[in-house]
Amino acid sequence: MRCVHWRRAADRAPIWPMSNLARQFAIETVEGAASRPRTDVIAIEEPLEIRVCLPGEKSSDQVIAVTMRTPGNDAELVAGYLFNEGIIRASGDLLSVRPCGNTGNVVRAALRAGLAVDFKRIERNFYTSSSCGVCGKTSIEAAMNAVALAQIPFGTTVSIDIISQLPNAMRAAQATFATTGGLHAAAMFSLSGELRSLREDVGRHNAMDKLIGANLADAPAPLRAAIILLSGRASFELIQKAMAAGAPVVAAIGAPSSLAIELAQQANITLIGFLRERSFNVYTHAMRLAQPDACL
Repeated sequence: MRCVHWRRAADRAPIWPMSNLARQFAIETVEGAASRPRTDVIAIEEPLEIRVCLPGEKSSDQVIAVTMRTPGNDAELVAGYLFNEGIIRASGDLLSVRPCGNTGNVVRAALRAGLAVDFKRIERNFYTSSSCGVCGKTSIEAAMNAVALAQIPFGTTVSIDIISQLPNAMRAAQATFATTGGLHAAAMFSLSGELRSLREDVGRHNAMDKLIGANLADAPAPLRAAIILLSGRASFELIQKAMAAGAPVVAAIGAPSSLAIELAQQANITLIGFLRERSFNVYTHAMRLAQPDACL
């Protein structure tokens, strides 16, 4: 058995922050029987507690979610989360999002007076992990019922050539991913292929919430004239968020789940998976792709 000689932890370089998205850590790299010290850039993951309050309510703030996320764009994350959970339906329903305390990991969302909020339903969805939002919900029914089924209108067409160009465009805009390899991204492109906005996070669903929150001023369908590109797989919850935001086309670098395909079919979303520069699969509503059938 080979023996690797480790240096004492006290001899290693310190850990220091780089930005809200990433941090450098002192590590040891093992190659064969030798080890060497170096620094590695790691995506940051921290908890975020979301509280809401209604003007005029006598009770204290209501904690509605705790999510593990990459710090940054927290107000957008909260706005997108509230929208996707059906708590708000337009940007005017959300008066403000402000930090509470000194850590930056607790935020308070003030909702407009008179907004009807079903806190009992929200309690069933209390904890969300950074890797999969649905996993933290108590039942598939709660996830399915968070936002009522909405059918996206047809009429939108997108060139196959444009779809094929999206991965490279998104990758070029993922500066933090390029250094860490540890962040998911959700990007919004125009139907002509122009990158309009992109958000990164350790959680797929957080990245999508941030993207929708950043475009919430265009509610009730913030993404109605857009192509959404996901850096990983297309899960049920991400398609649910796209449906709530009115997105007609969702493409993913990875695979879709069976439930994602079923929801995309019902919601009239064109769902694309395994997107590469020269190939991809179309799982639902291929008629939106403006190329001959032989190209599909």
